[in-house]
Formats: sequence, structure tokens, C-alpha cells
Amino acid sequence: MKRIFRYFSMTEILLWTSSVLLIVISFFLFDRVNYLTLIASLIGVTSLIFNAKGNPLGQVLIIVFSIIYGIISYRFAYYGEMITYLGMSMPMAAFALVTWLKNPYNGKRSEVKVNRIGKNEQILMWIATVIATVVFYFILSHFGTSNLIPSTFSVSTSFLAAYLTFRRSPYFALAYAANDVVLIVLWILASLVDIRYLSVVVCFAAFLLHDVYGFINWQRMQNRQESGERSHD
Repeated sequence: MKRIFRYFSMTEILLWTSSVLLIVISFFLFDRVNYLTLIASLIGVTSLIFNAKGNPLGQVLIIVFSIIYGIISYRFAYYGEMITYLGMSMPMAAFALVTWLKNPYNGKRSEVKVNRIGKNEQILMWIATVIATVVFYFILSHFGTSNLIPSTFSVSTSFLAAYLTFRRSPYFALAYAANDVVLIVLWILASLVDIRYLSVVVCFAAFLLHDVYGFINWQRMQNRQESGERSHD
């Protein structure tokens, strides 16, 4: 417990604790059946608090979350979500895990070295995102994906977030925050059919708060790391 309180700030502990409570309460209010959803939500929100610290353990948990979330998405015919998380988010989290482990800050495995990506790479990244969006629109349409337009935007934001995570850019958290907004819309639409999915809406609302905090903390990390490098020059 002492290690936990030393590693995480009080803000981070309160954020994670309140998120867990909201997820558990919403599950027992609206669902009480799909425990797989509850497990996925708790793993997901825990992964985000580690990701906010730049800790590779967050990527390990994302891999587990992607598998479970892919199963949940398949059950509601959100094939875009299933394909995105099993075919992109999960393998990209594995690549990101390797990259984060290979690029520790000052040799500390618990904190990755923050990276800046250049303008040329940014242009290529956006071109790739547009291409992925168009391609997946037709793929998802072919499979009869529910709520096609928001499902397609979910693929776009997930692709962007996965790439930025792999490249260790602070903006991965903003991309995931955009993805959270899309997913909140998707699962609100799902909850109109089955109210049990409101617990998933609460889950992604908690994810949104964590991703916003993650972006803020990565900006701090970047400033601290770059200040430390300048002081050693």
C-alpha cells in the first residue's frame, strides 16, 4: 500500500477509485448479468491510470481489455468495434508495449520516454487515418454493422490513438478521448435497445475522464523530461 501511495498521486487514486465505484454501481443498477462487461470495464479503467503514468503495464492490460471488449462488441453486432479492438488495438498495444519497454526514461521501466513526432510524419499519419476510415466504412457496411457512421468514426479515432501510443506521443490520450466520445454515443444507441448497456456508457464516460487526465499528465512528463535533458547539456 505504501508503494501504491508513493507511486500514484492523490488525484490519481481518487480518479481511479471514483471511476471503479461508478462502474460497479452502474453495473448493478442497469446490468447485473453480463459480468464480462464489468470485468472489461475494471481492467480498462485500471489500464488507463497506468497509461497516464507512462507505465508499460497499462499496455499489458489494454491487450486483455481488447480481447474481452471484442467479445462484448460481437454480441451486439458492433463488428467495427470487434475488428478494431481484436485486429488493431490489441496488436498495436503489443507493439506499443515493446516500444515502451525499449524506450524507458533514464532507465526507469515504470516510465516511458515521451516522444515528439515531426510534421512530415503527422501528414502521413492523417493520410493513413483517412484511408483507414474509407476502407473500414465499406468493410463494416458489408458486414451489416449496427450504427455504421459512428462505428466508422470509432475505427478512425482508434487507429489514430493506436498509432500515437506506439509513437509515444502525448496526443494519444486526446485521440482516445475522442474515441471515448464516439463510444459513448454508440453505447447510448445500444442502450435504447437494451438498457443493460448503460453500464458500458458509464464505463466509457470514466475512460474519457482518465484520457483527459492522461493527456495533461503526459504534457507534464514531457516538460519534466525535456527540462531534465536540458539541465544535463
